[in-house]
Amino acid sequence: MTKTPLTVAALLLFLLISSALPPSTAEIKSLVISDDARPMILFEKFGFTHTGHVTVSVSSVSVVSTSPDPNPDPSRLGFFLLSEESLLQVLLEIQQNPRFCVLDSHYVTHLFTFRDLSPPPNSRFNHSYPVTSPNEYSLFFANCAPETKISMAVRTEMYNKDPNGSKDYLPAGATQLPSLYSFFFLCYATFLGYWGYTCYTNKRVVHRIHLLMAGLLLIKSLNLICAAEDKHYVKITGTPHGWDILFYIFQFIRVVLLFTVIILIGTGWSFLKPFLQEKEKNVLMIVIPLQVLANIASIVIGETGPFIKDWVTWNQVFLLVDIICCCAIIFPIVWSIRALRETSKTDGKAAKNLSKLTLFRQFYIVVIGYLYFTRIVVFALKTIAAYKYQWVSFAAEEIVSLVFYVIMFYMFRPEEKNEYFAVDDDEEEAAAIALRDDEFEL
Repeated sequence: MTKTPLTVAALLLFLLISSALPPSTAEIKSLVISDDARPMILFEKFGFTHTGHVTVSVSSVSVVSTSPDPNPDPSRLGFFLLSEESLLQVLLEIQQNPRFCVLDSHYVTHLFTFRDLSPPPNSRFNHSYPVTSPNEYSLFFANCAPETKISMAVRTEMYNKDPNGSKDYLPAGATQLPSLYSFFFLCYATFLGYWGYTCYTNKRVVHRIHLLMAGLLLIKSLNLICAAEDKHYVKITGTPHGWDILFYIFQFIRVVLLFTVIILIGTGWSFLKPFLQEKEKNVLMIVIPLQVLANIASIVIGETGPFIKDWVTWNQVFLLVDIICCCAIIFPIVWSIRALRETSKTDGKAAKNLSKLTLFRQFYIVVIGYLYFTRIVVFALKTIAAYKYQWVSFAAEEIVSLVFYVIMFYMFRPEEKNEYFAVDDDEEEAAAIALRDDEFEL
């Protein structure tokens, strides 16, 4: 069968990439597939409990064959569920028999084939299936008929039933997310209130960067409450009722503002100097457009799914752009550290420069730790955690983000005795010796 290598590649690629991505925006999805020749189409993944159900409805089905046989066998096209535990067994079957069709495997949960469709021209099918074995399953469509193209309208609905009989459209590992995001919204709202009080009581030393940091807290709070409402409505109705639009708007503003604040703090803007150098402006001009692209990719990933042909490409774009931005925001901090080291050799203010260098070095370490945890450790947690505990990775990410915000805001708080302004003449000689050491090398 000529499509077998593509079948194996699609099965592995879709499952491996989608395993670490956030849950879909909605668990009731409607889409149209047109002239699609892919041997495997992954629609979505969902964590089921023992009360799980999946409903699949297809209509306007059309199968066009370019092979000598104009009437392909309808039993060679159909939908099935596949757990990650069964994935290796299915791949082994395909390796042992190159012409093997996954619909013939005993390791998949069969739903229906095109043999079950109503007669043309209005070929359609609609049925709900209980999931009796709790697990995380992927919903696939398989096309084992060579040289055929499929067109159809598909509607999928996945949910678990609560003890009271109501439907929960969030996967088993994500049903706690509305409460989780609401809790962190309260944390950031409290944080914003405290930051506002701190700025008010230290008005004489408040800089423009402090107001920008307050704006960051406000946007982060709004982003979290929109995320909580988004997940809440998906949980009870299966769709976000427009909250996903607000979520993406505030997420875009938050990410751009966060990278901007880190870059501006790293350059010392409004603290050490009232202007930005050309190279620092260039970093901002690179990061901000890239973040626009990253957020577009994030929206495409979240609002569609692996059933679109370019879904993998959008994931690659998002990961690449995110890596570039994470690397770019480090440069201003490094430049500031080097500039302070050079300045300390000529201006005779060893103690003040030592304090500034210590602060920037600590900030450098904090930023590196934050990026490492949120990009690598959280990814690992999403990959290895059992499907029932996927919420743990989201909790870990929010906890680390909150800790990062607290540390960053504490280090650069508006206070007259902040390290930026602290000068102790009695320690000038000791500071001068320390500055000659290599402890500030990156």
